[in-house]
Amino acid sequence: MNKFYKTYLAPPVFEGDDEKTRIAGLLNLILLLVIISTSIMLPVMAFTTETVNILPLFILVLPFIAINISAYLIMRRGNVLLASYIFLAATGIGIFGSYAVSEPQSIGATLSLTILIAFTALLLDARALISLLVTIIVLTLIVTIAQTREWIAPLFIVDANPISNWLTISFVFAFTGLGLVLSSISLRRALETSRASQAGLEKSNRELDRLRKELEQRIVERTEDLERRAGQLEAVSSVARTIASVQDVNTLLPNITKLVSEQFGFYHVGIFLVDDINEFAVLRAANSDGGRRMLNRKHQLRLDSNSIVGYSVSRGEPRIALDVGTDSVYFNNPDLPETRSEMALPLRVGGRVIGALDVQSTQSNAFTREDISVITTLADQVAIAIENARLFDTSQIALLESQDTFDKYVKREWSSFAQRAKHSGFVFDGKQIAPLDQAIKREPIRTVTRTGSLSNEKLASTISVPIKLRGQTIGVLDVRAKKGQREWTQDEITLLEAAAERAALALENARLVESAQRRASRERAIGEISSKIGTFSDMDAILQAAVEELGRKIGGATEVTIELDEADGQSN
Repeated sequence: MNKFYKTYLAPPVFEGDDEKTRIAGLLNLILLLVIISTSIMLPVMAFTTETVNILPLFILVLPFIAINISAYLIMRRGNVLLASYIFLAATGIGIFGSYAVSEPQSIGATLSLTILIAFTALLLDARALISLLVTIIVLTLIVTIAQTREWIAPLFIVDANPISNWLTISFVFAFTGLGLVLSSISLRRALETSRASQAGLEKSNRELDRLRKELEQRIVERTEDLERRAGQLEAVSSVARTIASVQDVNTLLPNITKLVSEQFGFYHVGIFLVDDINEFAVLRAANSDGGRRMLNRKHQLRLDSNSIVGYSVSRGEPRIALDVGTDSVYFNNPDLPETRSEMALPLRVGGRVIGALDVQSTQSNAFTREDISVITTLADQVAIAIENARLFDTSQIALLESQDTFDKYVKREWSSFAQRAKHSGFVFDGKQIAPLDQAIKREPIRTVTRTGSLSNEKLASTISVPIKLRGQTIGVLDVRAKKGQREWTQDEITLLEAAAERAALALENARLVESAQRRASRERAIGEISSKIGTFSDMDAILQAAVEELGRKIGGATEVTIELDEADGQSN
């Protein structure tokens, strides 16, 4: 039974179209009532109404019932608007036909027009209702004129039987009332739906307003976060540019702590570096007053898990205490009593941890994920800067050592070369060239030799230009005026300096040639001695040949002795 009701009697529901569902529900009820009531009232009217001929009643009512059944089936198939028009058209034709063939004074026929008006208002829009009213006025006028002139003969005569009149009028009132009740219900439901929609709309508006405020707040927070992040990145860039220009470690580390504290607003910034034995992290720089006191007492932390810095360096990973009061690893430092949050980031260079960047704040939960990411980037740049400064110091020391070694080598070689030279210098007096007398060495020459700088005054009798080779003074070019003091021009000084430079290069080339010749002569002598000794296989012959060849090569009043050590077989 329930399945039969849902299939044939229950009003259809159309998902997503509330208005169509509403009209279908009304039309479903109206058609069922009309079909059933008309089917019942037809025999009642036939027996209670005196007509000239009963056949016209059946001709009018039976097609009406059939048309309404068709409209009902069409409505259930989903074409609600077409079913509404078919029902109203059939009802209108039936009512107008009944009105046209009834007597003019028939109250039932006149009132039946209200049924059509009520159902039209219920199922269609205002435009259709206005069109119907105009049509009713026009048609009733036409029928009245036709009946007055007897163009139409009444088929239904007013019955004097009160029961028959009552039934007719009751039928009309029932259907008119049905239309009005359904209209009232529809209007009430529409009002309730409107109120519900309004309440839903107000709720949606409140929700949208809440979401708008939340979105605006998120935008503000996001904008502030982006501005803060941009400021942090700019601070990182500024710190990186600044520390890149500093190459001394002792100057670099304090600058880093100061810049990081100023740019990020941290209460304390410290830099720890691992000692040579890889046992302690030693504080090397700090910006706070407490940090400077720690520096004075050479503060250091063991590389273990008993401190945040030691934990970070020993494990090579960041260690963050957002609330130092609840962190078991935090070391309560009396020099930094205002610390509420602390973060230590390892300083890595090529997979090796060389220390840690320690930052502390006076606020709890001071570090966000973005802060950690930015400061980690900063820590990597700090580590690179420290390592570069270390490498620069090492290279400077190596350069100084190599320069010192080279200077000693040049000095030794030139001292040896000068001793081997027949003359240490020459003098030209304007007429002839003569060897320089070593006993005569004026004070300006001694000064230039000692200082390695140009001796020159605006008015002087002499000018002395050092002859330099790779920073070492190997000689002096001395010029003296024959007629007392004179003013030396810049062109003369430039000429003398250029001549001294060329002379230094020429002298160095001569020394290198002489040194190469001596090495070649030595190698040649060694080769000749080796070839002489190599021709003998007897020990005595070898010793005799070695003594003889060495004596000849060395020459002069020399005596050469070769003796074999009987203890270990080594020669002296």
